[in-house]
Formats: sequence, C-alpha cells, structure tokens
Amino acid sequence: MWRSLASNMLTVLVVMLFLLGGVILWGKSQYTSEGPLESAICLRVPSGTNMTRVSRNLAEQGAISSDAMFRIGARYADKTSQLKAGSYLLQPGVSMAEITDQITRGGASSCGTEIVYRVGVTRVLAEVRELDPATNSFVERAEFVPGADEVPAIYNEKKAEADTRYRIALAEGVTSWQVVESLKAMDILQGDPGERPAEGLLAPDSYEVAPGDNRADILAEMQERQILRINAAWEARSDRAAVNSPEEMLILASIIEKETGVAEERPEVAAVFTNRLNRGMRLQTDPTVIYGVTKGEGVLGRGLRQSELRRATPWNTYVIEGLPPTPIANPGLASLQAAVNPADSDYIFFVADGTGGHAFAVTLEEHNRNVAKWRQIEAERNNN
Repeated sequence: MWRSLASNMLTVLVVMLFLLGGVILWGKSQYTSEGPLESAICLRVPSGTNMTRVSRNLAEQGAISSDAMFRIGARYADKTSQLKAGSYLLQPGVSMAEITDQITRGGASSCGTEIVYRVGVTRVLAEVRELDPATNSFVERAEFVPGADEVPAIYNEKKAEADTRYRIALAEGVTSWQVVESLKAMDILQGDPGERPAEGLLAPDSYEVAPGDNRADILAEMQERQILRINAAWEARSDRAAVNSPEEMLILASIIEKETGVAEERPEVAAVFTNRLNRGMRLQTDPTVIYGVTKGEGVLGRGLRQSELRRATPWNTYVIEGLPPTPIANPGLASLQAAVNPADSDYIFFVADGTGGHAFAVTLEEHNRNVAKWRQIEAERNNN
C-alpha cells in the first residue's frame, strides 16, 4: 500500500514538474516572441515611475499581451529596478524582452520631444518638434528666434519635462561670431563662452546638448571636431591642390563654402579658384568683400556697393593678390575636401545661373555670355 502510494505521489510530482516546465517554456516564449503592437508608439517613462505602471501603460496601448507576464519576465531578468526615465520608440511587433531592454538600458530618448537650435547663416531659430511614431518623422510644434521673439508656452512646457532632448544644428558657412552670439541666446546653457574662436575653426555639425551644459565646453567640442576634419582633409589632398598648408586650405574652403550651397558644385568652384591661384589671377569673389565690411559680425543684408568692391581691406580679393589672411566663415567637411581635391577642369570664371547653381566658363567671352543671361534673369525677376 505504501509502495503504491509513494509511486502515485511520484507520478503526480513528475506530472506537476512537467507542467511547470511547460508553463515556464510557454512564458519564456511569450516574453521573447513577436508582440501584438500593430503600429509604432512612443512610450514615455516618467521619472519616479515603476515597472507596474509601465506594464499597465503598455497593455493599455496594445504593446504587450499581458502586463503580469511582462513584470514576471522583467523580474526574472533582474531588470525591475533598472527602469530609466525617457521616451522610447517602440516598433510594430516588438517583444516584451526587447521593450524591457529598451527601457532599462537608458541612453538618449529615441522619440518624444526634441528642441533644436538651428544656427544658420542669416539667423538662429529654436524649433520644438515631436516624433510621430506612425511616420517616424518629426512634426513641428513651434519655432521662434531666441532673444528676439516671444517664447511659446510649449517651449517652456517641454523644457520642464526630463526626457526632452536638445540639439544644436550648426549650418555650413556661419561665422564664429554668429555661433558665439547664438550660444549666448540659448537659455538652457550656462557659463561665459570665453574668447571667440578663430574664424574657420568650428565644425558645422549636429551637437547633442543638455540643460546646464557650459558654452565654453560646447565651443571646445566644435573646435576639436573641426581640427580632426582639417587634418583628415589635408592628409587626403591631391596633387592638383594649389594651397601649401592646412591654414591655406581652411581659408580657401571657407570661400568655397560661401560661394555655393550646391554640394556637387564645390569641386568645380574649387577648380576655378585653384586655376586662378596657379595663374596668378586675383580670386575676385564677393563673399571676401562682404567679410571685409562686416568682419563676420552679422549679415550685410544688401548688395555690395561699387565703393566697397574697390575699397582695400585685407579680405577684398578684387584688390589683394592670392588668398585673404584668414577664413571668412566656418566651412564644412565637403568644402575642406574640395579645396585640396578640385575638379580637373580649366574653368576660371563662374556666375549664378538662376537655378541656385552656377554657370562655369573657360574664356572671358563665354563668361560674358553667362553674365548676360544672369542679368536678364535678374531683370525678369525684378519686373515680376
């Protein structure tokens, strides 16, 4: 009898263990397999929340099939106490395990609100935008000029949220004065920027920043990136380059940057200046004249006068021979590369062609025809 009872109990225990193992395997499969989310969502994890609230939120949004299973899986993975505040982009079909990994790994938020400070050639603009998970594209909520326009309420609201991301987008061709003055106008930053960096030594790029960051530190990072780019471009220079040092390359690159906003034109523009330097011709480029007038402090905002074209300044390439003494802006990587890798062409002239680009010419006769076409386009536009 006892032997029979023991045998039955052993059988029941084996069955229970087998069932338990099956439940565990099923639960693990549910936790790691594709989830029910049909379209992307932005999951916001506020500071101070817990895994229970997050799991319920996920279940309500249809991202997981079971909030209890989600919590058990997170506990089993020993990640319950590792929850990180932020906004996380969850893609369709994301598994519970992948969600747990996202919200406990931390790092920069992958969706939600982003405030971008765009430092452009003509102005600085603060833009509040939010990622639309369905289209994976940003939707603009507000924009304003810091220090000039009235600050939108949504800007202050989003600044108060811990998971808002901040970025400075530095355009190619801005001057160092413009960058420093723009940083001063950004109210999330602190500290004195210090001495203005030399012209040309700030890298046009995108910079992740955070409230309380020091202005001088941001400028230092911009300089570090630009120096790396200068060194890399100089190392990759071709035999056609007319410049003799990284410093001259930087000056020529800044002129190329200000002459064209069309990326594929940069090597052609570089070729024109390279050919002129090799022939001992003056560069005769308007942006250098403008820099001689403004010193890079602001925008001229009007056409050049004949008196300014004739006025002798260290930067006026209608008057001086060769390159000016300093860069006239902060060039991007493509212009640095073009300065020492010009196109293999004989062009020595170019003029605007009315499309945003330029018409290039080898002879003065051809150039004069291109100028006449441009004057006609200008006249037609003025009449309209």
